[in-house]
Amino acid sequence: MRYRTIAGTDISVSEVGFGVWTLTAGWWGDHSDKGAAQMLRDATDRGINFIDTADTYGQGRGERIIATAFPGAEREKIVLSTKFGYDWESVDRSAKNHQPAEHCFEPEFVERALHNSLERMGTNYLDLWQLHNVRMEHLLRDDLWTLIDQVRQSGKVRSVGVALGPAIGWLDEGLYALDNLPVDIVHMIYNALELDPGLQLIESARRNNKSLLVRVPHSSGMLEGKYTLDTKFAANDHRKHRPRAWMVNGLKKIEQLDFLTTEGQTLGQAALRYVLRTPEVVSALPNIYDHEQLDEFAAASDSPDITDEQNTQIEQLFENNYGLEREREAGLATR
Repeated sequence: MRYRTIAGTDISVSEVGFGVWTLTAGWWGDHSDKGAAQMLRDATDRGINFIDTADTYGQGRGERIIATAFPGAEREKIVLSTKFGYDWESVDRSAKNHQPAEHCFEPEFVERALHNSLERMGTNYLDLWQLHNVRMEHLLRDDLWTLIDQVRQSGKVRSVGVALGPAIGWLDEGLYALDNLPVDIVHMIYNALELDPGLQLIESARRNNKSLLVRVPHSSGMLEGKYTLDTKFAANDHRKHRPRAWMVNGLKKIEQLDFLTTEGQTLGQAALRYVLRTPEVVSALPNIYDHEQLDEFAAASDSPDITDEQNTQIEQLFENNYGLEREREAGLATR
């Protein structure tokens, strides 16, 4: 396993991290507390030291499982990140309809959220604390950043990040955070099928000497290379609700990426090497929910790097597919 340092800090994280949401959010099947904790411990045995969760994952369960997996002095083995910003404790979440709670970034709420997260995880500090799926209005709150500076000065938080939401905050929020705010890291979706707006955020991170985290590096599993037109998802798997066109179009794109597996690595490993080709990306968070994936993705850190030629091919394929999709949408709009 190779490691990278978050810009402006002495925090060293594994190139491949572990996002706890796959074990606790209920979107990727069911996992017992015991099984989830063991999976996290097994990840550290493979060199993964970066564990990312959020207070809202499983209504605090994601944080409590970390306390179970790494009690007491074991906590020092990991670089621990959590997120805040959803007022999930004040509403009934029993419906499990995957709809997020309301955002809240009032300083009093945020301070309480930090206290509760630390308590659930059994620690007195966080290596990384992230604003969860922010909107621009949240980033413009001076009182919020005053509080964040105070907790950082207190030693309860070692570094601060902004996690960009999949549908409610992307390019403008990311660029503003990187260009104007005292954040160390921006957390984005980016992969070989979805280069936009990641490429622009990479340029900004490079310009500002800041770091990036990447989640969904396999485009919701498409870049793992395991799907077929006959693939069926479990009833509690969120991919079951995607339109059929997502699978059909995705598989057509995957066929064009055969050149990535010529060095003996799997497509899933090559997809991780692609996002890690960028020095500003300090860690990628694949969706890990079984030991087969854990072994494959952890080993990606030692697999061959993406070449300049392969990178150019990926970018050209994205531009070609992007253009075709825009033409298709324009054609439908005129009917």
